Amino acid sequence: MTFSLHGQAVSGGIAIGRAHLVSHAALEVAHYQLRERDVAAELTRFDKAVATAGAELDALRSEASVPGAPAELSAFVDVHAMILADPTLTDGVRDLIRERRCNAEWAMVQQMQLVVDQFDEFEDAYLRERKQDIVQVVERVLRVLQGKVRKFTRRKTTAEDDLIVVANDLSPADTIQFKNLKIGGFVTDLGGSTSHTAIVARSLAIPAVVGMQHARPLIQDDDLLIIDGTRGALIVDPDIGVLQEYRLRKAERELDRSKLKRLIGSRSQTLDGEDVELHANIELPQDTDRAREVGADGVGLFRTEFLFMNRDELPDEDEQFEAYRAVIKAMAGKPVTIRTLDIGADKEARALRKRAGNRVSPNPALGLRAIRFCLAEPQLFLVQLRAILRASHYGKVRLLIPMLAHSVEIEQTLSLIELARLQLCDAKQKMSRVEVGGMIEIPAAALALGPFLRKLDFLSIGTNDLIQYTLAIDRTDDAVAHLYDPLHPAVLKLMAQTIQSAQRALMPVAVCGEMAGDPKLTKLLLGMGLRQFSMHPAQILEVKQQVMKSDAAQLAQRVAKLLRFDEPDKIAEQLDKL
Repeated sequence: MTFSLHGQAVSGGIAIGRAHLVSHAALEVAHYQLRERDVAAELTRFDKAVATAGAELDALRSEASVPGAPAELSAFVDVHAMILADPTLTDGVRDLIRERRCNAEWAMVQQMQLVVDQFDEFEDAYLRERKQDIVQVVERVLRVLQGKVRKFTRRKTTAEDDLIVVANDLSPADTIQFKNLKIGGFVTDLGGSTSHTAIVARSLAIPAVVGMQHARPLIQDDDLLIIDGTRGALIVDPDIGVLQEYRLRKAERELDRSKLKRLIGSRSQTLDGEDVELHANIELPQDTDRAREVGADGVGLFRTEFLFMNRDELPDEDEQFEAYRAVIKAMAGKPVTIRTLDIGADKEARALRKRAGNRVSPNPALGLRAIRFCLAEPQLFLVQLRAILRASHYGKVRLLIPMLAHSVEIEQTLSLIELARLQLCDAKQKMSRVEVGGMIEIPAAALALGPFLRKLDFLSIGTNDLIQYTLAIDRTDDAVAHLYDPLHPAVLKLMAQTIQSAQRALMPVAVCGEMAGDPKLTKLLLGMGLRQFSMHPAQILEVKQQVMKSDAAQLAQRVAKLLRFDEPDKIAEQLDKL
């Protein structure tokens, strides 16, 4: 019987294929009593399972670090390793085994429920969301205890069909395995625009719909499915007419994508002669390969925190220098914007957590993160600054400071940059002039731009956090994911105001968040006056196509009218008319 379901569209495209259900039945375990003399052996069995699960995560980290794997996956695996090493979980299991003389599987599930219940009581939505990571870690240990190994295998499908993964939720460890299986699409009951599944799907250009709520129980293995990743729709057991229509749409989309390659090397210019720079966001040095392949005008955002993740020791100055220099040399004279360490919130580093004494912020998104953390750890910050300044000798480097909100933060940062420069001068190290810019991702910064315009060289709008902080919505929380709205009038007005203020001050301004890579929003941003975009390399050619089909002067007039509306529905209606 044909039926359709709707969720949140997080990665565009069309996938047609057979369902592959991912089961999470590992939490259904038996409970049995142990003899006193068997308790020690059970504790040993549990410890071995924890060690095996830890080794699996180490192996997955290695897989996640190879070229072509989404860089974010290492961070996700890192979180799971931290949970597995937390004595709150494992010591509680050992206590239950001793006190109740119960089997390790049952003790593990009981302790998991206790910890998850504690997370439910947190006021902070981000911390509540982390309970799903705890469940996934427990599942991993249980599979070892039960002698089960969950593997994804490529099933037989027709030449035209894809393999579509359907799950309640997917862990980072699950998603790492997909890169070798030619998965056609993802469908999950949980998740939002920044969930693990969404991030991996976008980085691999795979259609995905998340937040379906009840898709997993309604779908059976090998059901024929259609994912419409643009509209957020899932069609189950489509009739022949619908199937033919979507096969045609998919073929047309694939043809369009192949045609986009002809734009490589073309000048990114509007119909009325406005040049527009299209830069790439990268996480690791090897990502420059993809940036060069699509003809990026430079690196608009090098997220350096990924150099700090997935390791027990911090990278020293020489290691950081080599990584920065590799990117700069690979871009062959094109500008490279290096963002200083933006750790905290949903990005954690094991080595830095140890340094902080395992302190857990009551509200990570609003806590000691990004520049706040760097200013609180000046010696660590100086190491990074010296590495970046040394690398500047090899090309055009711009330094980007995240999460600035106060004038004093700008002054302190500039003072530390000058101190790092003097230290290098004393050491007779070569370096070049580096422009310093600030990220506008906090409403306070957008509303009080004066110090930014007077003291910095350029601005970059981080739309992901700007939306989160403007709307008071945790972008990792499924419960409020539907309220995360890039077209909210408050968000658009803050962006337009920032772009216009920078233009009046003759200061370069870019957008480096998700909005920059959405071709549906390219004309809106052009109409606001934006002339520098930075996005995932996979999105550059689609955005370039939109730029080359646009008249910037006409868009400016129409977007000015659009910004007068204060209702999202009317804004969306006007956006369609662009």
